[in-house]
Amino acid sequence: MNEQSLNRVNAFLAAAAERTQVGDVMSVTPAEIGRELGFPDALSTARAVRALIARRRLEPAQGSYRLLGTEPVDADEKESIGRRSRKPRQPGPGAASEAKTSSGSARYSDLGRAVVDRLVDLGREAAEMRGALRSAREETSELRQARDEAAGRSRTLAEKVRELEARAEMAESNLRTLLATVRASTAEGSVRDAKVTDSEMEAILGVLKGSDATNHAGEDETRATTGA
Repeated sequence: MNEQSLNRVNAFLAAAAERTQVGDVMSVTPAEIGRELGFPDALSTARAVRALIARRRLEPAQGSYRLLGTEPVDADEKESIGRRSRKPRQPGPGAASEAKTSSGSARYSDLGRAVVDRLVDLGREAAEMRGALRSAREETSELRQARDEAAGRSRTLAEKVRELEARAEMAESNLRTLLATVRASTAEGSVRDAKVTDSEMEAILGVLKGSDATNHAGEDETRATTGA
């Protein structure tokens, strides 16, 4: 026991002796005496009380402490009451778990088997999903290729339509120019650059188509006669 602890123990004993006769139970609590003496904390008060009990100055009684003597504690004084021996530890939950290991091994094996089976099922499902994804990608590629081909054909047809429209416009312009020239050369007093109306153009086209049909019919008759 160091000097500071010894001073606190003797101060506590003197304060208790002022309030209590030897053989009587203390009427105040150790905490009140510790606060009165200015102990820093409750732990210091508890250590002082334990030291006095170990040296037969106090003893527990009636929920408090009985004063057995008022002689100051000497620095070389030994404890007359030894500390309580610790109780042997009881086996903890680890021992019980070790005892149950043999019975639980079957459960662990069943759990491991179930986990492996589940992993196999998941692997099979993943393989099927990968196959379906591969097929979907191939179909998407084919559809994209067909779309590109259709777009190419559409562009080609659009170019042909524009080309035919340009040719038709050019042929119509040439025909109008030719007819205007013919009318100017044959009609007296007519305007040289007179324009051909749409009705006249339709009539001329009808005549040309009729002449083409007549020519084809004549050729057919000639072929029939020759063959006969």
